[in-house]
Amino acid sequence: MANLVYKRVSTDQQSTARQNLVLDEAGIEDPVVFEEEGGTSSRLHPLQRPKFGELLTYARPGDTVHISEMFRLVRGTGHILDVLDVLHRDRLALRIHDGAFSAMDLTARHPRTGELLSTVKFMVQTLAAAGELQRDLQRELTYDGLRAAEAKGNKGGRRPALASETVT
Repeated sequence: MANLVYKRVSTDQQSTARQNLVLDEAGIEDPVVFEEEGGTSSRLHPLQRPKFGELLTYARPGDTVHISEMFRLVRGTGHILDVLDVLHRDRLALRIHDGAFSAMDLTARHPRTGELLSTVKFMVQTLAAAGELQRDLQRELTYDGLRAAEAKGNKGGRRPALASETVT
């Protein structure tokens, strides 16, 4: 049974250093790593991301998918349920090593119906919604801060290396 590690950053300027630290501390044996190219959009459905698709193609029943935190894989409530359905269909386990989901068995199913346990589904939806709220609030506050700075005459960006009068 393989340990499959998935990593992703949202922009080219970000690094997987924090994810590496969390996953290294987890002591995952013989990991097979699937890392998206820098800047793979979080707006893209996880099942449409190239490296996650490769991971699913490579995976065999009984394998475990490891991620540092839930929001490296999914952002929205709908996406997480889609991913959990695919993992269940393919009989893959999901292990999240940091954050609110780290203590939960997200693949727990009802023994007779095989459906995702209602309590797991509720917790996943609630925590994913809280994550969405946090991200949306952060975006709104950033936008408001930029508009406030603009109103004060700040253009944003870095200062010119040379004064405008010295450039000819």
